[in-house]
Amino acid sequence: MRSQLITPEGMERLKEEHDHLWRVERPETTSKVAWAASLGDRSENADYHYNKRRLREIDRRLLYLRKCIDNFKVIDYHPHMEGKVSFGAWVEIENIDKGLKKRLRIVGYEELIGNKDYISMDSPIAKALLDKKVGDEAIVQTLAGQFKWRIHKIEYMK
Repeated sequence: MRSQLITPEGMERLKEEHDHLWRVERPETTSKVAWAASLGDRSENADYHYNKRRLREIDRRLLYLRKCIDNFKVIDYHPHMEGKVSFGAWVEIENIDKGLKKRLRIVGYEELIGNKDYISMDSPIAKALLDKKVGDEAIVQTLAGQFKWRIHKIEYMK
């Protein structure tokens, strides 16, 4: 089951997208549909059909965003999070066996798209890291095998 948690920055992005779709894209597309409809025969009117389809896409996305905004729980930074890995943390880790280093942020699924250094809190690596402290090791079991990571740094956006 997907967790419905989101960082304050993630919620702000959802609200900005909703606002842009509602105030800019939807009115523009509605105007294009009205203009194309005024030309008469709609059966072969590509502008009309394209913009009607686009309007349906916008409305579906608006509905989805509204549900997210209403139902997601924003997890703000709190001083009790300091020193251990929690939701929203930036974590610097190193694969002990391979010397590979990564810097990742643990977030909810809605924030993953377009953020290459973000990982879902439901991922195996995030689950292994949660509640660990700097210097701790986390064993991550994946289909590709078992990996050992050491935590070097934990930061939060405050």
